[in-house]
Amino acid sequence: MRIQRIQDAIFHQVTRFFAFSVLAIMAAIMGSLLYGAWPALQEFGAGFPFSAEWNPVADRFGGLISIYGTLATSVIALVVAIPVSFGIAIFLTELCPPKLRGALGIAVELLAAVPSIIYGMWGLFVFAPLFADYVQPVLAATLGNVPLVGNLFQGPQNGIGILSAGLILSVMVIPFIASVMRDVFEVVPGILKESAYGLGATTWEVVWNIVLPYTRVGVIGGVMLGLGRALGETMAVTFVIGNAHRISPSLFDAGNSIASTLANEFAEAASDLHVSSLIALGLILFFVTFIVLSLSKLLLMRLGRMEGEKT
Repeated sequence: MRIQRIQDAIFHQVTRFFAFSVLAIMAAIMGSLLYGAWPALQEFGAGFPFSAEWNPVADRFGGLISIYGTLATSVIALVVAIPVSFGIAIFLTELCPPKLRGALGIAVELLAAVPSIIYGMWGLFVFAPLFADYVQPVLAATLGNVPLVGNLFQGPQNGIGILSAGLILSVMVIPFIASVMRDVFEVVPGILKESAYGLGATTWEVVWNIVLPYTRVGVIGGVMLGLGRALGETMAVTFVIGNAHRISPSLFDAGNSIASTLANEFAEAASDLHVSSLIALGLILFFVTFIVLSLSKLLLMRLGRMEGEKT
């Protein structure tokens, strides 16, 4: 018994060390970012995230352009990826023949293993020319004439820009969201679905009234996982976003994201203030990701409490 108590005490301390080491690493990352970004924060103050100026020659920097590009591309990616991922997951769990289910599931998961630079090269050399020749003219001729949203689909039709980067990101996050959705859909008790089918429900009614309510916490978790992947993506976005420090109302126009700005300029930053401004952008990206994940966790906790109250 004494040996067992010693073993339990050692096991407890080791696991606690591992758990707290994660917090220590996060604190160290935040501290190093704050230390590196402090000169820029002192120089530009609280207005740094809201300034659209980015002039390395004059040592004047602001983060608004990169923040806008990061959020715009991530939103576009989710708008496209969520319904596609939902359709993939529903097909694999409810409609796909058993002989094809395994092969298609593996194919979807293999997309997550493709390096991001491969997506970027494919986006620049294959997707962008086709997008410019066949898709952008159609979008400009149709949605470009719609009031309120028409300005989003007007501008240079060269295949690169905010919209292209968002679509490439959607291809990259679909495997993550679809895999999570498929896994949570598969844990729905079969008796619940069979009972609904027995009462005459259609497949869509079963999915909408049985599967989604039962798995909505997992579905939201998968969406947030995809959002975290989209916010921090670097190389694929760098290839197709255009890397221009400007904000345009058109999604066809070139832009920049925080990750692409860091990838393009960090190695060539000449002044200490330039380097500090880039680190400040990294700090902003850290906080944006942290806030998004925290909000998703709070949402999941709230949904969990609501389910408990209903029960």
